[in-house]
Amino acid sequence: MTKIRILWADDEIELLKPHIIFLSEKGYEVESATSGGEALDLIKESRFDIVFLDENMPGLSGLETLTSIKGISPSLPVIMITKSEEESIMEEAIGAKISDYLIKPVNPNQILLTLKKHLDTARIQSEKTTIGYQQAFRNIGMSLHNNMSFDEWEDVYKKLIYWELELEKSNDSGMGEILNDQKDEANNLFARFIEENYTSWLNDEEDSPLMSQSVFKSEVAPHIQRDGTTFLVMIDNLRLDQWQLLKPQIEEIFWVDKESTYLSILPTTTQYARNSFFAGLLPSDIEKLYPDLWLNDEDDGGKNLHEEELIANQLKRLGKETRFSYNKVLNPSFGRKVVGDINNQMNNAFNVIVYNFIDMLSHARTDTDIIKELAEDESAYRSLTVSWFDHSPLKDALKEIAQKGGKVIITTDHGSIKVTDPVKVIGDKSVNSNLRYKQGKNLSYDENEVFAIKNPKDAFLPKVNVSQSYVFTRGSSFFVYPNNYNHYVNYYRNTFQHGGISMEEMIVPLVHLSPR
Repeated sequence: MTKIRILWADDEIELLKPHIIFLSEKGYEVESATSGGEALDLIKESRFDIVFLDENMPGLSGLETLTSIKGISPSLPVIMITKSEEESIMEEAIGAKISDYLIKPVNPNQILLTLKKHLDTARIQSEKTTIGYQQAFRNIGMSLHNNMSFDEWEDVYKKLIYWELELEKSNDSGMGEILNDQKDEANNLFARFIEENYTSWLNDEEDSPLMSQSVFKSEVAPHIQRDGTTFLVMIDNLRLDQWQLLKPQIEEIFWVDKESTYLSILPTTTQYARNSFFAGLLPSDIEKLYPDLWLNDEDDGGKNLHEEELIANQLKRLGKETRFSYNKVLNPSFGRKVVGDINNQMNNAFNVIVYNFIDMLSHARTDTDIIKELAEDESAYRSLTVSWFDHSPLKDALKEIAQKGGKVIITTDHGSIKVTDPVKVIGDKSVNSNLRYKQGKNLSYDENEVFAIKNPKDAFLPKVNVSQSYVFTRGSSFFVYPNNYNHYVNYYRNTFQHGGISMEEMIVPLVHLSPR
């Protein structure tokens, strides 16, 4: 194994010989310099893993040397060693991108800890993460085979996300594969949990978890007050793991007052779940009460073109009739227009902003080769989401809202899952095209591979004809017709889809924010 090479620059280097001997005995290779100029010459000639740099040297000062080092090798860690604790010196050094600093006199253990902190952190953290997940694996495994409530399922899902993100940082592919297997097992058991309870929850709201049709009434409407402004920001298709990665950026702007989840209804699609959210009603009730605002799968036209009317009707039913705005952002130019209008929206008690980017990203991941390469796996998909948000008009809008004292509720209508396992289904031409659920008459499928709702009324789903039924895939499955089977399996496998039963699609974030 190649020794770690340290450059130590100090005009009193002879006094540091005991430290250098100590580091050599620990397996480090230390080269010394007695001036800033000599240090720069050595850096130009050789490779070093880290530099210890005295702040107060004659000639070229430590800070001047630091600036030159960063010009030669920007990523080379530099530890400033100083006698002074003056704030101005520290600020200047930090501004010049020192990695750390130590106050003289330093002792050998301080130096050793600093080296481990800056050179061994990744290895140490990776080992700790692996050990931590090995312990969590057993606990999660035991939980999965208990008779869990929705709250306990939420907790398991959050733990799986936590370890997925931690293992991703550690680059332990072996443990990552084990976690993926455990997540698959969890999703299969979660599907069984949903199948056993779903229709009874819809008929007994008191014993059900918070679901799409109830979120607005319980979590949004109480925060609509005439003496303030609340924004509901719905990011279509935002998964809980994506929220966890966006959270640090949002916490720079807002305090997180409450962070929770709710259960998206089936099918986990915009047409059903989001319309239900905005209407405060289940799909068959929307169809019954507002027939002009609902389109079935087989009907022509957009299926979620009446969200503003559904919101207005729900506000009226809840006694919250108030001036509000509704904006659906489908492209950056309109997003910038919304940012420019925030000042006017502050005159409303309530504003709704729908962002469709992540949903469009998941569909582009299916149809566009370059997006497939950019988001080839879960990690890349999450990373692309963070990159989008960091440069999006949505982030600018949130900053503007925070500056003007507005409150924000961030949520979504459903999530998505990467599909890998094909399931055969047969139906006529009227059957919908979604890969995670099918609805229609005379559907043919293997009952062991799907969750079937043979009487749509049981799940408050529209029923167009007598023999109509709905079937949903579980976990990472997706529907494929038998004709041209291999072509469609290869085309859709490893794409992100929604409409079925999985933790990723159904357990979604709901977050309340107030400005810092």
